[in-house]
Amino acid sequence: MIQVTGLAKRYGSFTAVHDLSFTVQPGEVLGLVGPNGAGKTSTLRCLAGIIPATAGSVRLAGHDLATAPVAAKRTLAFFPDEPRLFDYLTVRQHLNFVARIYGVADHEALAEPLLAELEIADKADQLPGELSRGMKQKLAIACGLLHRPSVMFFDEPLTGLDPLGIRRMKDSILQRARDGAAIVLSSHLLHLLQEVCSHVLILKKGEKIAHGTLAEVAAQFAHGEPGVSLEEIFLRATGGSEH
Repeated sequence: MIQVTGLAKRYGSFTAVHDLSFTVQPGEVLGLVGPNGAGKTSTLRCLAGIIPATAGSVRLAGHDLATAPVAAKRTLAFFPDEPRLFDYLTVRQHLNFVARIYGVADHEALAEPLLAELEIADKADQLPGELSRGMKQKLAIACGLLHRPSVMFFDEPLTGLDPLGIRRMKDSILQRARDGAAIVLSSHLLHLLQEVCSHVLILKKGEKIAHGTLAEVAAQFAHGEPGVSLEEIFLRATGGSEH
Protein backbone atom coordinates (compact mmCIF):
# COMPACT_ATOMS: atom_id res chain seq x y z
CA MET A 1 0.00 0.00 0.00
CA ILE A 2 0.93 3.67 -0.28
CA GLN A 3 0.69 5.85 2.82
CA VAL A 4 1.42 9.57 2.52
CA THR A 5 1.31 11.80 5.60
CA GLY A 6 1.78 15.58 5.66
CA LEU A 7 3.75 15.67 2.42
CA ALA A 8 5.13 19.08 1.47
CA LYS A 9 7.50 20.18 -1.27
CA ARG A 10 8.94 23.68 -1.45
CA TYR A 11 11.26 25.17 -4.05
CA GLY A 12 12.73 28.15 -2.26
CA SER A 13 9.81 30.34 -1.23
CA PHE A 14 7.37 28.55 -3.58
CA THR A 15 5.27 25.73 -2.13
CA ALA A 16 4.42 23.18 -4.83
CA VAL A 17 2.74 20.66 -2.48
CA HIS A 18 1.23 21.55 0.88
CA ASP A 19 0.38 19.13 3.73
CA LEU A 20 -0.86 16.29 1.52
CA SER A 21 -2.08 13.07 3.13
CA PHE A 22 -3.73 10.05 1.51
CA THR A 23 -3.50 6.27 1.21
CA VAL A 24 -3.81 3.84 -1.68
CA GLN A 25 -4.65 0.25 -0.74
CA PRO A 26 -3.66 -2.85 -2.75
CA GLY A 27 -6.00 -3.19 -5.72
CA GLU A 28 -6.86 0.52 -5.84
CA VAL A 29 -6.09 2.89 -8.71
CA LEU A 30 -5.93 6.53 -7.61
CA GLY A 31 -6.37 9.21 -10.26
CA LEU A 32 -4.23 12.25 -9.44
CA VAL A 33 -5.67 15.26 -11.24
CA GLY A 34 -5.43 19.03 -11.16
CA PRO A 35 -4.83 22.07 -13.36
CA ASN A 36 -1.39 22.79 -14.77
CA GLY A 37 0.91 23.72 -11.90
CA ALA A 38 -1.22 21.97 -9.28
CA GLY A 39 1.74 19.95 -7.97
CA LYS A 40 0.98 16.56 -9.52
CA THR A 41 4.43 15.82 -10.93
CA SER A 42 6.16 17.14 -7.81
CA THR A 43 3.97 14.84 -5.75
CA LEU A 44 4.77 11.79 -7.88
CA ARG A 45 8.50 12.50 -7.88
CA CYS A 46 8.49 12.85 -4.09
CA LEU A 47 6.56 9.59 -3.75
CA ALA A 48 9.08 7.82 -5.97
CA GLY A 49 12.08 9.24 -4.14
CA ILE A 50 13.35 11.08 -7.22
CA ILE A 51 13.32 14.39 -5.36
CA PRO A 52 13.30 14.79 -1.57
CA ALA A 53 10.17 15.94 0.20
CA THR A 54 10.51 19.08 2.29
CA ALA A 55 8.30 17.63 5.01
CA GLY A 56 6.08 14.65 5.71
CA SER A 57 6.50 10.92 5.27
CA VAL A 58 5.93 8.31 2.57
CA ARG A 59 5.58 4.58 3.22
CA LEU A 60 5.56 2.12 0.33
CA ALA A 61 4.60 -1.50 1.00
CA GLY A 62 5.48 -0.96 4.65
CA HIS A 63 8.88 0.68 4.01
CA ASP A 64 9.60 4.29 4.98
CA LEU A 65 11.01 6.04 1.92
CA ALA A 66 13.26 8.30 4.02
CA THR A 67 14.76 5.73 6.40
CA ALA A 68 14.70 2.64 4.14
CA PRO A 69 14.95 4.06 0.62
CA VAL A 70 16.40 0.98 -1.08
CA ALA A 71 13.76 -1.38 0.33
CA ALA A 72 10.99 1.09 -0.54
CA LYS A 73 12.22 1.66 -4.10
CA ARG A 74 12.49 -2.07 -4.75
CA THR A 75 8.71 -2.25 -4.40
CA LEU A 76 7.91 0.53 -6.86
CA ALA A 77 7.94 1.46 -10.51
CA PHE A 78 7.78 5.07 -11.69
CA PHE A 79 6.73 5.78 -15.27
CA PRO A 80 7.45 9.40 -16.30
CA ASP A 81 5.76 11.13 -19.21
CA GLU A 82 9.02 11.04 -21.16
CA PRO A 83 10.72 7.61 -21.40
CA ARG A 84 14.35 7.54 -20.25
CA LEU A 85 16.25 4.99 -22.31
CA PHE A 86 19.84 4.08 -23.19
CA ASP A 87 20.69 4.91 -26.79
CA TYR A 88 23.00 1.92 -27.33
CA LEU A 89 21.01 -0.86 -25.67
CA THR A 90 18.46 -2.85 -27.64
CA VAL A 91 14.99 -3.56 -26.26
CA ARG A 92 16.11 -6.95 -25.00
CA GLN A 93 19.31 -5.52 -23.49
CA HIS A 94 17.27 -2.92 -21.60
CA LEU A 95 15.34 -5.70 -19.92
CA ASN A 96 18.52 -7.66 -19.17
CA PHE A 97 20.06 -4.56 -17.59
CA VAL A 98 17.01 -3.85 -15.42
CA ALA A 99 16.88 -7.51 -14.36
CA ARG A 100 20.49 -7.33 -13.14
CA ILE A 101 19.80 -4.15 -11.15
CA TYR A 102 16.79 -5.66 -9.39
CA GLY A 103 18.21 -9.17 -9.11
CA VAL A 104 15.43 -10.77 -11.14
CA ALA A 105 16.75 -14.28 -11.68
CA ASP A 106 14.03 -15.56 -14.00
CA HIS A 107 13.87 -12.40 -16.08
CA GLU A 108 13.80 -14.10 -19.47
CA ALA A 109 10.66 -16.03 -18.52
CA LEU A 110 9.08 -12.76 -17.42
CA ALA A 111 10.38 -10.59 -20.25
CA GLU A 112 8.89 -12.52 -23.15
CA PRO A 113 5.25 -12.31 -21.93
CA LEU A 114 5.76 -8.61 -21.13
CA LEU A 115 7.05 -7.87 -24.61
CA ALA A 116 4.12 -9.78 -26.08
CA GLU A 117 1.60 -8.03 -23.83
CA LEU A 118 2.93 -4.61 -24.83
CA GLU A 119 3.26 -5.65 -28.47
CA ILE A 120 6.97 -4.95 -28.85
CA ALA A 121 8.26 -8.52 -29.10
CA ASP A 122 9.10 -7.98 -32.78
CA LYS A 123 11.27 -4.99 -31.77
CA ALA A 124 13.40 -6.94 -29.27
CA ASP A 125 16.67 -6.43 -31.16
CA GLN A 126 16.14 -2.78 -32.10
CA LEU A 127 17.70 0.30 -30.51
CA PRO A 128 15.60 3.16 -29.10
CA GLY A 129 16.51 5.34 -32.06
CA GLU A 130 14.70 2.87 -34.31
CA LEU A 131 11.50 2.96 -32.25
CA SER A 132 8.50 5.27 -32.49
CA ARG A 133 7.52 7.49 -29.55
CA GLY A 134 4.83 5.01 -28.53
CA MET A 135 7.19 2.04 -28.76
CA LYS A 136 9.71 3.82 -26.54
CA GLN A 137 6.96 4.36 -23.98
CA LYS A 138 6.06 0.67 -24.12
CA LEU A 139 9.72 -0.31 -23.59
CA ALA A 140 9.98 1.96 -20.54
CA ILE A 141 6.84 0.39 -19.11
CA ALA A 142 8.12 -3.14 -19.77
CA CYS A 143 11.33 -2.27 -17.91
CA GLY A 144 9.33 -0.93 -14.98
CA LEU A 145 7.08 -3.97 -14.74
CA LEU A 146 9.85 -6.56 -14.99
CA HIS A 147 10.55 -6.81 -11.24
CA ARG A 148 6.81 -7.16 -10.51
CA PRO A 149 6.40 -3.97 -8.41
CA SER A 150 3.58 -3.75 -5.88
CA VAL A 151 3.49 0.07 -6.08
CA MET A 152 3.22 1.95 -9.40
CA PHE A 153 3.24 5.63 -10.31
CA PHE A 154 2.20 6.67 -13.82
CA ASP A 155 2.70 10.25 -15.04
CA GLU A 156 0.82 10.66 -18.34
CA PRO A 157 1.47 7.04 -19.40
CA LEU A 158 -0.43 7.20 -22.69
CA THR A 159 1.66 9.86 -24.43
CA GLY A 160 2.47 8.74 -27.95
CA LEU A 161 0.30 5.62 -27.93
CA ASP A 162 -2.20 4.90 -30.68
CA PRO A 163 -5.84 4.02 -29.81
CA LEU A 164 -5.10 0.28 -29.64
CA GLY A 165 -2.04 0.94 -27.50
CA ILE A 166 -4.15 3.08 -25.16
CA ARG A 167 -6.69 0.28 -24.79
CA ARG A 168 -3.96 -2.28 -24.08
CA MET A 169 -2.31 0.02 -21.54
CA LYS A 170 -5.59 0.52 -19.70
CA ASP A 171 -6.04 -3.25 -19.59
CA SER A 172 -2.49 -3.69 -18.25
CA ILE A 173 -3.07 -1.13 -15.48
CA LEU A 174 -6.34 -2.76 -14.45
CA GLN A 175 -4.76 -6.23 -14.46
CA ARG A 176 -1.96 -5.05 -12.15
CA ALA A 177 -4.55 -3.60 -9.79
CA ARG A 178 -6.50 -6.89 -9.81
CA ASP A 179 -3.22 -8.63 -8.96
CA GLY A 180 -2.93 -6.46 -5.85
CA ALA A 181 -0.78 -3.49 -6.87
CA ALA A 182 -1.42 -0.02 -5.43
CA ILE A 183 -1.40 2.44 -8.34
CA VAL A 184 -1.35 6.23 -8.72
CA LEU A 185 -2.14 7.51 -12.21
CA SER A 186 -1.79 11.16 -13.23
CA SER A 187 -3.27 12.25 -16.54
CA HIS A 188 -5.13 15.11 -18.18
CA LEU A 189 -7.18 12.49 -20.05
CA LEU A 190 -10.06 12.48 -17.60
CA HIS A 191 -12.10 9.95 -19.56
CA LEU A 192 -9.20 7.52 -19.11
CA LEU A 193 -9.17 8.07 -15.36
CA GLN A 194 -12.93 7.58 -15.19
CA GLU A 195 -12.51 4.19 -16.90
CA VAL A 196 -9.66 2.78 -14.80
CA CYS A 197 -9.59 4.59 -11.44
CA SER A 198 -11.35 3.48 -8.28
CA HIS A 199 -10.44 6.69 -6.43
CA VAL A 200 -9.57 10.28 -7.33
CA LEU A 201 -7.48 12.99 -5.69
CA ILE A 202 -7.89 16.54 -7.01
CA LEU A 203 -5.12 19.06 -6.36
CA LYS A 204 -5.18 22.82 -6.87
CA LYS A 205 -2.17 25.02 -6.13
CA GLY A 206 -0.56 22.18 -4.23
CA GLU A 207 -3.49 21.53 -1.92
CA LYS A 208 -5.98 18.67 -1.77
CA ILE A 209 -9.48 19.89 -2.59
CA ALA A 210 -11.21 16.53 -3.08
CA HIS A 211 -10.36 12.91 -2.35
CA GLY A 212 -12.33 9.68 -2.23
CA THR A 213 -13.90 7.08 -4.44
CA LEU A 214 -15.21 8.28 -7.78
CA ALA A 215 -18.74 8.03 -6.40
CA GLU A 216 -17.86 10.04 -3.28
CA VAL A 217 -16.16 12.84 -5.19
CA ALA A 218 -18.96 12.87 -7.76
CA ALA A 219 -21.54 13.25 -4.99
CA GLN A 220 -19.56 16.15 -3.54
CA PHE A 221 -19.71 18.20 -6.73
CA ALA A 222 -22.68 16.80 -8.69
CA HIS A 223 -25.24 18.83 -6.71
CA GLY A 224 -27.75 16.03 -7.06
CA GLU A 225 -27.37 15.66 -10.82
CA PRO A 226 -27.10 12.04 -12.06
CA GLY A 227 -24.34 10.83 -14.36
CA VAL A 228 -21.99 13.81 -13.98
CA SER A 229 -18.67 13.06 -15.71
CA LEU A 230 -15.28 13.29 -14.08
CA GLU A 231 -14.44 16.11 -16.48
CA GLU A 232 -17.39 18.15 -15.20
CA ILE A 233 -16.51 17.30 -11.60
CA PHE A 234 -12.94 18.46 -12.24
CA LEU A 235 -14.11 21.75 -13.73
CA ARG A 236 -16.44 22.42 -10.83
CA ALA A 237 -13.85 21.48 -8.22
CA THR A 238 -11.08 23.62 -9.72
CA GLY A 239 -13.17 26.58 -10.77
CA GLY A 240 -13.26 25.68 -14.45
CA SER A 241 -9.76 26.86 -15.30
CA GLU A 242 -6.87 24.85 -16.69
CA HIS A 243 -4.43 27.65 -15.85
